[in-house]
Amino acid sequence: MFNNTHIGKEVFRMAERISGKTQLIGLLGTPISHSLSPKMHNEAFAKLGLDYVYLAFDVGNEQLEDVIKGYRALGVRGSNVTMPNKVLVKKYLDKLSPAAELAGAVNTIVNDDGVLTGHITDGTGYMRALVEANVDIIGKKMTIAGAGGAATAICIQAALDGVKEISIFNKKDAFFDRAEQTVQDINAKTDCKAQLFDLDDVDALRAEIADSVIFTNATSIGMKPYVGQSVVPDASYLRPDLIVSDVVYIPTKSHLLEMAEGVGCETINGLGMMLWQGAKAFEIWTGEEMPVDYIKELLF
Repeated sequence: MFNNTHIGKEVFRMAERISGKTQLIGLLGTPISHSLSPKMHNEAFAKLGLDYVYLAFDVGNEQLEDVIKGYRALGVRGSNVTMPNKVLVKKYLDKLSPAAELAGAVNTIVNDDGVLTGHITDGTGYMRALVEANVDIIGKKMTIAGAGGAATAICIQAALDGVKEISIFNKKDAFFDRAEQTVQDINAKTDCKAQLFDLDDVDALRAEIADSVIFTNATSIGMKPYVGQSVVPDASYLRPDLIVSDVVYIPTKSHLLEMAEGVGCETINGLGMMLWQGAKAFEIWTGEEMPVDYIKELLF
């Protein structure tokens, strides 16, 4: 339980840090109140003595264009972008990094003298999290659920890094056509073989997971408002030597990971990806390396 003394010290420390020159960095998404990003970045700024503050804003697609216009008007230094805005936001920016262009999605914006550039750090964050967990999927097969911004970035980075085969599953919704383009790009521009399947085809899902070394949930299923749900129908789709990862980090153990642990799988939640994608974004905004070991102590 928090006490008044603790709260008073935290407020005083934040008040000491804010100045007339403090630069704002935002986070745009909905729902957003659960995010650990404000704590992660503000603690890192304080640790390094950097004059920035990071705030979360509950923003959906409907408000996004106006918010980006506001960023320009206010000279906001940058932002993270999360669901459901990662794909739409690119149309309101001036430039995209090569990775963001290929992924067709943005999770990080930097404002350089009024020029807004979109980057995508989800894929590098995911692959770094696997390395930190001593998981090697290079030259092997992965199956992934999802075709949104994070999922696309993960697939592209995995292919570029040398994953041999990727089976992508998604419902036939607005993202399915985009996933077809992702598959074409991966097959044309990398040595990886990519395939796309309907997530409702449970027989195909079972078959593709069966000969993969890792299964990853890169959808929002498992977090609010879908807590307790899983993209995998039941534990019979999993096996003890399968690695199961989830981009969801609140709850820290999604229903998918609970099922996987029950089978005996090695599991990885979304905290590592969140940390390392954030570390790259931090570097883009500030030119400094995030004090990752210090942040790990606070978050893990």
